Parts: sequence; C-alpha cells; structure tokens
Amino acid sequence: RITFCHLPFQSKWLYVGTERGNIHIVNVESFTLSGYVIMWNKAIELSSKSHPGPIVHISDNPMDEGKLLIGFESGTVVLWDLKSKKADYRYTHDEAIHSVAWHHEGKQFICSHSDGTLTIWNVKSPTKPFQTITPHGKQLKDGKKPEPCKPILKVEYKTTRAGEPFIILSGGLSYDTVGRRPCLTVMHGKSTAVLEMDYSIVDFLTLCETPYPNDFQEPYAVVVLLEKDLVLIDLAQNGYPIFENPYPLTIHESPVTCCEYFADCPVDLIPALYSVGARQKRQGYSKKEWPISGGNWGLIAQSYPEIIITGHADGSIKFWDASAITLQVLYKLKTAKVFEKSRNKDDRPNTDIVDEDPYAIQIISWCPESRMLCIAGVSAHVIIYRFSKQEVTTEVIPMLEVRLLYEINDVESPDGEQVPPLPTPGTGSNPQSIVPQSHPSTSSSSSDGLRDNVPCLKVKNSPLKQSPGYQIELVIQLVWVSGEPPQQITSLAVNSAYGLVVFGNCNGIAMVDYLQKTVLLNLGTIELYGSNDPYRREPRSPRKTRQPSGAGLCDINEGTTVPEDRCKSPTSGSGSPNNSDDDQKMNNFIEKVKTKSRKFSKMVANDIAKMSRKLSLPTELKPDLDVKDNSFSRSRSSSVTSIDKESREAISALHFCETFTRKADTSPSPCLWVGTTLGTVLVIVLNLPPAGEQRLLQPVIVSPSGTILRLKGAILRMAFLDTTGSLVPPAHEPWREHNVPEDKDEKDKSKKRRPVSVSPSSSQEISENQYAVICSEKQAKVISLPSQNCIYKQNITETSFVLRGDIVSLSNSVCLACFCANGHIMTFSLPSLRPLLDVYYLPLTNMRIARTFCFTNNGQALYLVSPTEIQRLTYSQETCENLQEMLGELFTPVETPEAPNRGFFKGLFGGGAQSLDREELFGESASGKASRSLAQHIPGPGGIEGVKGAASGVVGELARARLALDERGQKLGELEEKTAAMLYSADSFSKHAHEMMLKYKDKKWYQF
Repeated sequence: RITFCHLPFQSKWLYVGTERGNIHIVNVESFTLSGYVIMWNKAIELSSKSHPGPIVHISDNPMDEGKLLIGFESGTVVLWDLKSKKADYRYTHDEAIHSVAWHHEGKQFICSHSDGTLTIWNVKSPTKPFQTITPHGKQLKDGKKPEPCKPILKVEYKTTRAGEPFIILSGGLSYDTVGRRPCLTVMHGKSTAVLEMDYSIVDFLTLCETPYPNDFQEPYAVVVLLEKDLVLIDLAQNGYPIFENPYPLTIHESPVTCCEYFADCPVDLIPALYSVGARQKRQGYSKKEWPISGGNWGLIAQSYPEIIITGHADGSIKFWDASAITLQVLYKLKTAKVFEKSRNKDDRPNTDIVDEDPYAIQIISWCPESRMLCIAGVSAHVIIYRFSKQEVTTEVIPMLEVRLLYEINDVESPDGEQVPPLPTPGTGSNPQSIVPQSHPSTSSSSSDGLRDNVPCLKVKNSPLKQSPGYQIELVIQLVWVSGEPPQQITSLAVNSAYGLVVFGNCNGIAMVDYLQKTVLLNLGTIELYGSNDPYRREPRSPRKTRQPSGAGLCDINEGTTVPEDRCKSPTSGSGSPNNSDDDQKMNNFIEKVKTKSRKFSKMVANDIAKMSRKLSLPTELKPDLDVKDNSFSRSRSSSVTSIDKESREAISALHFCETFTRKADTSPSPCLWVGTTLGTVLVIVLNLPPAGEQRLLQPVIVSPSGTILRLKGAILRMAFLDTTGSLVPPAHEPWREHNVPEDKDEKDKSKKRRPVSVSPSSSQEISENQYAVICSEKQAKVISLPSQNCIYKQNITETSFVLRGDIVSLSNSVCLACFCANGHIMTFSLPSLRPLLDVYYLPLTNMRIARTFCFTNNGQALYLVSPTEIQRLTYSQETCENLQEMLGELFTPVETPEAPNRGFFKGLFGGGAQSLDREELFGESASGKASRSLAQHIPGPGGIEGVKGAASGVVGELARARLALDERGQKLGELEEKTAAMLYSADSFSKHAHEMMLKYKDKKWYQF
C-alpha cells in the first residue's frame, strides 16, 4: 500500500513510499518502474531490530537534490545519499512522526509529532533536536515538560527575506479543549494565531512567490481543504482574513428545492444582479483578489445570457449566471428574514404540514423584463419582490392573510336543518361584489378550541432594513381553517403589466392586486365552473360550524361577514335556496362519512408535507396511469373517499395574457387562463383601470368568461401564438427604479406610461387572430381564437405521462418540449404539433427530477441530480456541434520562472544548490529493470477517445490524425517484426532439415 508520494520540482521521477517502509521510483512520463529501490533495512541502523513503520515523508534537500530525507512513522528520519546508496545521517525521536518540512537553506528541517510537539533538527547534528516547541501546550513551572497535546497532523516551514519564518500547522490542540472546532495555527515570530474552521481539515497548502525550494519562499496565502469547504487565508494582512470565494464551492449548504431556467434574458439583467450581489460582501474578507488562477475559456459561440434561479430549503434564493457553460453566483436573497424565528419548541411555526424547513421555496415566478419576483413557500406563503438599486427601510411590512377554502352546506341550523348552499356564479356582472370582504384575524382559535384564522408563519412587526436588490412588496399567507392547516400552493403567476399575482391549491384560487394590496378573487375550484361544472360535484364532508371568512386583511371591518357571502363569485348575485330531494340525499350521505373524511383529510395533509420535504410531487399532481379515454377523473390515494376525490381539484397552471376570452370577442383583452388537475381550462376576464393614479384608486374588475376547454390529464403549460406562429409573451412593464424621488415631469410621464403589450393590434384581421397551445400530462392541443376550434391535437403518450412541458423558442421558431416519466424527451412543432424529436434520455428514478426538470429557449434544459448538483443538457444541434469548443481548458501553460541567482561567491566556492542527473541514476541502464510482480501498468484512456475529449478544433483533428498514423505505424511495425520472426523460423527449420538429410543420405534402411 502506498503511504506517501513526492515529485520534485521539474522532475519526471516520482518517489513512492509504501507501508512496508520501502521507496520505489516511477517515471511519470512513461509510467515505468525504475530498478532503483531504497529498502527499509538499509536505511535504518543495522543494530535496530524493529521495523520503522510506514513511510510518512519523502523530500529532497533544497540545496542538494542528491540527498533524500525519509521519515518513518515510528520517529526515525534518515538522510539518504542517492548516489552512494547509503544513509548519511539518522535522526531518532521517541514520538511518532506525522510530517516533515525543510528550511529553504537545507541546513534545518522540522518534524511534527503525535504528542503535539514540533522538533527542529540541524542536518549535521543527528543526536538531539536543535529546538522543541509545543505550540498549544501549557508551560509548567520548574521547567517540567508541558502536558501532551493532540497530534500535529501537518506542518510547513516557510521563510521570508524581511522577517521571521512562518510555521503553519494543523492540529496540536490541548486535550482539555473539548468541543473546540478544528484549527489551523499560524506561528510567525513571537505571535501565534489560531484560526478556527467550520469543518475538519483534510489538508492545507501554502502558496509562495517562488516554486524553487532553495529560495526564500515568501508565503502569501494558505489553501485549506475542509471536509465540506475550501478556504483561502491571506497571510499578508493582519488578522489573517480569508479571501471571498468567487466560486460556488459551498456545495453542502441548504439543498435546492426548486429551480427555474431562463435563456435569452435582457442583456442588462446579469450586470444589474451582479452589482447588487457585489454589495452583499460581508466585512472581514481580504481586500485582495482571489489568488488562484488558471484555465482558459472556450470559444463561446452563444451570445445570449442565461440565468438559473434556485430555491433552497432554508428559504434562500440564488441567481446564477449560466451563460454558455459557466455557473457563477450573482445574487442571493434570503426570504426567511421577513418572518420571526422560533426560539424554542413551544414557539414553533403554527403548522402541522411542515415540521422542518418551514421556509423552503416551492415555486418561483419571475418576470425578467420588469424584474418582478414572486415565490411560494412550503408554509402556504407567497412573497412578492420588486428590484431596486437603493437601500430602503420598511417600517411596516405589507401583509395580507387569505382564507382559501371551499365548502358549502357545512353549517347546520340548531334544529338540524341544512342552511341553503352558496350561490353559484352567474353570467351577470355585479361590480359591488368584485372586491371580497375582509375578515378579522384577531382570534387564534374557534369556539371549540381549534386553531383558526392563524397563518403558519409570523411576519416581523419591526422595521426591516432592505439592502439593494430584491425588496419586499407584499407578503401573502394562507391561514388555518377550523383546526386544519392551509393546503400547499400548487401554482403561481405574477404579471407586472397588470400589477396582479395569482396562486392556487387544491382548495381554490386567489388573485391579489399587489399595487392596491387587496384581494380581488377568492374562489373554490368548483365555483370557477359556475353552473357549467361537467362533474356535478357536491360538497366535501360538512362541519358543525363555520368561521367568518373573507379574502384580505387590507381593510379590516369590525363586524363579521355573512357566511353565505364568504366565497361568493365576483359576478354572482343573490342565490336562491336549493332544497331538492337530490341535494337532501347527498347531504345525508355526506353526514354519514363526515368523521371518516375528516380523518382522511388530515392523513392526506401529513402525506403531502412529507412528500414535499422529499421533493416529491404533491398528491394532487400525481399522474394517473390508468385514466380512461372518456373520463377526466384522476386516481388518488386509497385513503381518500370518492367524494373527496372528485371535489379536490387543484389549480395546476396559470397564465396571464391578452387574448380572446369568448367566441364573440372582436379584440383581445387582458385575462387569466386557469388549468386544473382534472384537465380543465377556464378563462377569467380582467377589467383593468387606466394607468396612473386611477390604477391605484379604482378596483380591478374580475369576472368569469364562461369559456371552458377540456383535455386529458392535468394541465401543465399554456401559451399563445400569433398568426405567424410566433410566441406571444405576456404583457409586462419595463423595469424602473421606484425608490428614487421623481420630479413632477417624471411623475407625469410615469402616469402616462402604459405597460408594454405584445398582443396583436386591432387593425389586424379579427378572425383566427391567435392560437392557444395547451399541454397536459397526456396530450397537447392547439386551439384557434376566438373561434375556440381545436385545429391540431397530439396524444403525447399513452403508457406514461408528461412530467414537464414547455413552449420554447428554437432556431427562429417555436416548439413544444416535453419530458415524460418513461425517460423520453419529445419535441413537437407548433402550431402543427408534428413530432420532431423522441429520444430516450433518463428514466424517472426519483421525484427530485420530476420537480426540477425544466426547458428553456434555444434548446436548453436542466434538472437536479442531487440536492446540490445541477445537470444541464441540450437538444440543439448547433450547441452539440460547438460543445467541444465551449468546454475550454483546465490548465494554462506558463513559462517557468527564473531560478534564484546563486551569487559570485556561492558559485565560486560551491555553496549553491547541487543538481542531480536523475536519468543517469534511475534509468534502466544504471539501475536495471524493476520486478514485474512489483507493480502493474493499467493503461488509461490514452487512445483516440481520450484525445477526442481533450482536444478541440483543428488542433484536435491534427492530433487525432497523428495518433491514428502512429497507431497504424505501430501495427505495421508489429506486423513486420512478426513477419521477420516467421522468416527466421522458416530459415532455421530449412537448415535443420538439410542437416538431417545430409546425415542420413548414404545410410541404408537397416542401418537406422
């Protein structure tokens, strides 16, 4: 077993120390073993009868390459003369040795020992050490020996021209420092600095100004490799600060829970994020630049910027520059700082669905043009951020609490009769019912002691200082309802042109105007259908009581709202009671299963929480492999009743756009398209006030359009194309700084500023103006608008289901890209839905892939291999062809620095460094061949495949051609040798045959 290796500077001969105490020498160019061997029994004293132990150190004297210093574990150090093949000096110590280091003059060396001591030896005084140091030992009185300490695992001895040498070591702490973190000690003159590390030290290396060991080293930094990090320490500044790490090397930080990938972003976005991220530098870092450099960038053919956004389990969000094949962190946002931290177990967040990582990010919605960011967390919270380059202090954090629940017939009168159900949405418009009424949140428990109207997390009530970057615009939280926690959010969308954010879960959908800080819509999923519900669903299991409810807390009224108006549609009028026999029978049936359903709903909530922490799909989004062709119902867990199964229809997709909402429309208008897990698409019309002050004063009118489209499987993605087949992105507002005081003229301009709209102008032909592209788990449809006719349809998969579908731009066209659970990546042309690509890439081995796989423009995609590893892939032929040029090179050839000047007198009297002809000493002619049984040569990928991966461009082609010629020449040479051998064998056989013939030529047969 190999225990230590040493390769001298500018040498091709590698010294290899083994566990048996022997040293072998290997040529690293040819990987051949030299016959020169240093045996342990020749290195130690002849009188010594015990084995010295494994080799722990090998190094050559800085001033004489012919002298080799060998350290054995038992405490013996030998100075070996390579030319005479004998030991010059032997140094013996009682304590075991862990490492050895030379002084640059070659007259002294230092050893670290297992008792926490350092011994400095003069080369020509082997009897006893010149000095013994215990860096962390307590000096006892009366000159007694200090108490032993922990072993010093490594030591380095570096000199400077202007001052005292540096002695840098790891370990050596006293045994009474229980629980102390691992430390690196820097001793410089009379000062000793102890630098604590967060993780155990694996190894460290001192960076010096010169690579020559016989010159003053002039150390300037120490590279410390920890178990879970890499740290660089600046030795040139007081206090030894660390360098700020420019690379994403903290791979063991909070795991990634979700990610989004954006290609072809605005060109000013990466510089803006980098500028605010650079201001986040903490104090205490070195002022110098990162000292390690090397490698060359590849020939980057891509000119478009790419950004990856990752959400983490601790609530942090990171923006990464992923242009070409780089990955550089730009900016980090901590979303958890808006909430109060729980200090003890009794003060934990009020949630049963999350018992760990309550701030984990689940969904990210980002508008690159306006830089608006919206996130949804695992504790049913939504935070809206606005980008600003100015630092602000927010006195009161804007907050809304939403009671998102849909249940009808859940209130019983004292005499046992059912209260009339809630009205269903009609076709009329009632502006008075647009803005839902708010509800008080002062009560934390209902009359029966159940937790109610309480959010899962508590927002800070103290002023919050917000640094440049993303700053909080609004915090929205779903609250507990009658002892049950809020369901996790399954879909999220934000639109900067409309000033709206919408989110949904398995209970319903809520829309918030973040400019006016009001709730516009709070409906159960079933209420979106109105009287057009194709499933004719009835309510879930009833409850004894209902709490007053509403939507927002922006304007809290003193009184409670009427229960019947709790989830009223914005367009619903006064409802009429419905006491038919069918309803009465259904209500009686629900009463029978009430207790059982309550238990099941809690089980489902716990299951969802556990799966969410493991990055699995929510229950409502789990695909059904056994969906019948004529049925849109989806299978659930066996623990959910059939009524719960039909009624828990989750919101799975949301898309803001300007398009035709009804068949009779003559012009596009702002609207929201909603997709559900039962394969239904519904359209909600948005009536926005004029821009400027009126937008902040007048309410946004929200009303259902009555349009319902249906597909097989849960809706995953929606997009719109114009008549030319080009993608119609949602309207957006251009980014501008909101925290800078504006002049009056600028205010007037901002009032007149209209959102950037990308919808077709009204001068275009009205009929068939747009195409809606809808992708579900099973199929995709292209629907012409406003006629709502399905012109193209494609069944994507029959035996599997689509995990992710995106409408992306590629090569000046648009296509639908899908990733299926059976591992296939498929692309379809738009609008014709003609199959373009079907490649088996990766099977669904874990739910992390399903939750994080995403496509983006220009044929790019990514997913998370592990909680800390991102795998990027491409389905673009152009990128594949240029990939080798983009990869770059790891090593940069540099010129060897000049050797130190020996000086006139050193050259005259031979006081300089002595060189050694290792080729003459270790070559086959001098030392012979090594034993074949000693080592085995395992050839690596040095053939054509290895060259193909390492080279690029014309140079790579020439290298491959040259290698092919060499291999062909070798084969021809081998063939020539075999032919010559066969010819020689034939000649030999002919000669022997001729001799036999002459011998027995004249003999008779009876003489044989």
